[in-house]
Amino acid sequence: MRLDPLVIILDQDFKLEKKFYFISGNEKTFIERIKTRIIDKYKRENSVSILKIESFNDYVDETSLFENKKIILINNCKEIDNDILDRVRNSGNIFIFAQENSQKTRKAKNIFLQDKDSYLMNCYELDKSSKIKILNEYIKSTGLKIEDDVYWFLIEKLDSKYAFLENSLNKISSLKHEDATLFNIKNILTIDSSGKEKVLFKLYKNNKEIVRAYREKIITTADVNEFFYYCKSFCQLIIDSKNEEDYSKKIPVYLFKEKGFLIDFYRKYNSKKKEMLLGLLSSTEKILRRESDLSLISGLRFFLSLKKITIS
Repeated sequence: MRLDPLVIILDQDFKLEKKFYFISGNEKTFIERIKTRIIDKYKRENSVSILKIESFNDYVDETSLFENKKIILINNCKEIDNDILDRVRNSGNIFIFAQENSQKTRKAKNIFLQDKDSYLMNCYELDKSSKIKILNEYIKSTGLKIEDDVYWFLIEKLDSKYAFLENSLNKISSLKHEDATLFNIKNILTIDSSGKEKVLFKLYKNNKEIVRAYREKIITTADVNEFFYYCKSFCQLIIDSKNEEDYSKKIPVYLFKEKGFLIDFYRKYNSKKKEMLLGLLSSTEKILRRESDLSLISGLRFFLSLKKITIS
């Protein structure tokens, strides 16, 4: 059955009552956030472990009475049919599929749409109505009091990509109530920290130059989170790609000038280094969530560690 993904974002008490969660659409940051929210809620309420596989062909049901429930993250839905779902329906595991829209997802979407044990969530860029819902919930949960002109400025200014909208709200959360004026919020949301993503392409520079570039562009906790997510997206692409051709096809068209760097980035990774990279991403994400006050240092430490793994 279909579920509005905003329910997962806005409802703190949403029920995890399904066996299968299929998250798709064309907005990668929204897809990623929904997946993370579902995983985090399961972790809070149950003793679970995470298993990542490429497709159902790689899944082996080893559930036992003495084993924790598993969340199975599946990248590719191409083998999905009703028989496969029925085969694992009675297992104790939960299955999450996260894949951007393509011709391959159409069949799977129809299957999950009709399945009573499934939630199908389509994640697209946020429209005005969605921004209003998100901002209203943010104001309610934080108790922030703002004037009408500030409210409608935010509706217009907030990004349609979820990760960037969330980062903007995180920046605003640093303000005291009396400082939440239109002037101050305009200044916060127009800080010249553009080009954060370009720090990634300094990866092969000496450490002194990397530190200088990082300090120029990564200024706030929100900047760290945005920069980490940007790096993580390419790291995850390296981990998930079957080969160089597969990887190359997934590089965004707008990065045509950096394609040579990104291909070289991929070539430096073998299976052992991919495991190290996965460990770095996991440990850094935990640190950023736990130690927000140290996020600027943690972000830099992550990037220097990424360099070390890459060139080793």
